[in-house]
Amino acid sequence: MISLDRKPKNGTRRTRGGLGLVIFGFLLFLLGVEPNIIGADRSPVVGFVQIGVFLIGLAFICLGGYISLVSKWDYRERTIAEDIGLRLVSTGYVVAITSGMADVFGFGSQPWPVIPYFGEMQAVGVVLGEFVIAIGFLLMIISPRKKNEPENPKIYMDIEE
Repeated sequence: MISLDRKPKNGTRRTRGGLGLVIFGFLLFLLGVEPNIIGADRSPVVGFVQIGVFLIGLAFICLGGYISLVSKWDYRERTIAEDIGLRLVSTGYVVAITSGMADVFGFGSQPWPVIPYFGEMQAVGVVLGEFVIAIGFLLMIISPRKKNEPENPKIYMDIEE
């Protein structure tokens, strides 16, 4: 029989917290991409606030995914594939943010006095960044376990008596 009063292990809490951040980030991302869901669409173009909201949502998605996947590793060393995946997630987010905010940073197609909006090249850059993020998460999820490594590693302390 399953006991309902049992507290979850620390890894389970981290996994649930990370997945909660992913869901919150997805809702923010969805709100930024399609504000008409709640009736907040006031402009025919995607403006600065929308870009900022969906990039903040993407940040929460990346952070929540990282937290929930770190709980999978417990106390063992990460493999090279997991390290590369983590760096790809970070790099993909930087690509998405620089592409999305290119007009604000001054290297976009719109000059600054004009209200910046989300153009085609910016959309391609953000999608490319999201693709790199997805590859990074796949590398973090599917990384092979090292040989001779136990399924549930434990930390042992030698106590001299």
